[in-house]
Amino acid sequence: MGSGMTGKLIDDCFQHDGQRLRHDEAVALLKARVGPVTATEVVALKDAPGRVLATAAVARLPVPAHTNAAVDGYSFASRDYDSMSGATLDPRGRAAAGHALAVPSPPRTATRIFTGAVVPTGHDTVVMQEDVTLIGEGSNTQVAIPGGLKPGANVRKAGEDVGAGETLLSPGHVVRPQDLAALASIGLAEVACYSRLSVGILSSGDEVVRPGAAVLQAGQVYDANGPMLDALVHAAGAMPHDLGILPDRADVVRTSLADAARRHHVLLTTGGASRGEEDHVAAAIEALGTRHLWQLAIKPGRPMSFGQIGNTVVVGLPGNPVAVFVCFLMYVWPMLRRLGGTPWTDPRRVKLPAAFDFAGRKRGRREFWRGMYVDDPLGVAVDKFKRDGSGLISGLRAADGLIDIPEEHGDVGRGDLVDFIPFTEFGIPGR
Repeated sequence: MGSGMTGKLIDDCFQHDGQRLRHDEAVALLKARVGPVTATEVVALKDAPGRVLATAAVARLPVPAHTNAAVDGYSFASRDYDSMSGATLDPRGRAAAGHALAVPSPPRTATRIFTGAVVPTGHDTVVMQEDVTLIGEGSNTQVAIPGGLKPGANVRKAGEDVGAGETLLSPGHVVRPQDLAALASIGLAEVACYSRLSVGILSSGDEVVRPGAAVLQAGQVYDANGPMLDALVHAAGAMPHDLGILPDRADVVRTSLADAARRHHVLLTTGGASRGEEDHVAAAIEALGTRHLWQLAIKPGRPMSFGQIGNTVVVGLPGNPVAVFVCFLMYVWPMLRRLGGTPWTDPRRVKLPAAFDFAGRKRGRREFWRGMYVDDPLGVAVDKFKRDGSGLISGLRAADGLIDIPEEHGDVGRGDLVDFIPFTEFGIPGR
C-alpha cells in the first residue's frame, strides 16, 4: 500500500457483540483497537506546525545556554554589595550580546552589560542602568548602585528554561506555533514526524451529483457531504483525497474500492450505511474484506459501518449531512488522530446553563444537539437550535458546538447545566 503504511490493524478490530452500542462503548472499542499506522519522515521546522512528532525532542544543551543579563545595566558580584546600603564599584569592561568578556571580572568591579549578554565570570547580579549613578569623571568614574537588590536580580540563569537532557515534546505531540520556538531554542532545524494519514472520500448513489451542475434532474441531490468531509479530514491533520461519486453498479464499486484500499490508509463513504438492496458499497466491502454494521444508541447517526480491506480502515457514514458531521466528530476525528500518531483524544466538555427548555426527551440514547453561545445575566449560556432534522445543514451553520445529552438524562429546563462540546475542540473555528 502507498502513503507510507507501516502499522497493522488488529484483525476484525471493529467487531463487537452485535448489541446496540452506547456512545461510551463505541469510543472505548475504537480507543482499544486502533493505533498509529503511518511511516515516519523528517520534516523541516517551518513545515512542522500541525504535524505529529514520531520521536521525542530532547535538549542537548541547556536553554539559555549561558547565564545572561535580562536588562541593560551593570553586572556585579553580590558578595561586593550590601542590600541595605548598596555599593560603589569601579567600572571594568563591556559585555554585549554575542560578545562575552574573555577574562573574569576582578572583585569590587561593575561591568557595563546589555540585554542578552553573558554575565562575566565572577558576577551574579545585574542592576538596571536607570537605577545607577555615575560618580566622577574619566578614570576616576565609579558606579554607585543603590540598595534593595536581591542576589541574582535581573539575571537569566543557564538552563532555567530547559535543562540539558530534558524532553521538551514527546512522541504523539501535535506541533503548535509556540512549539517551533522551543524546538529552535534547542538547535533543531528539523524533526521526525509521522507521515500524514491518507484518507479517501467516496460519495455513492446515482442520485448524487457534483455541485455546479446547472439543473438538478428529478430525484437528484448535490453532494454536500464530500466537500464537508474534505474539510473535516484536513482539520483532523490528515490528507483528504476526493475519489468521486460511486454509481449504483456493483462491478464499478468493487473495482473502485479495491483500488482505493491499495492507495489510502482510510476510506470514508457516505450513504448506504444500512443493508439496503442497492447498497453495493456494503457488498463490495464484505467481498473484499470485513464489514461490521454498528447500531449506535445515538441521535443523529444511528447506523454506521466500520470495516477493513486489508489494513485499510473503511468507515460507512450515514447520508444526512448533520449525522455525517456528528459521527465524524465523535468517532472518526479521534480515530484519524490516533491512526496518525497522536494519543486518543476525547473532546473536552464545558458545563454551561441551558437557555432553553426541552420536555419529553426519550431516554436510552445519547443525543447531540446543535448549540449556540448566548449571553446570559450570569455569564455565557448555550441555546439549542430549534429543529433537530439530520438533513438541516442550517443547524450546523448556526451552531458553535454540540450539546451532549447522556443516555439517561431526561428533560432539560432553562438554567440546567448541560455538557457543551465547542467545535474549536476539533480545530473548527467558531462563528
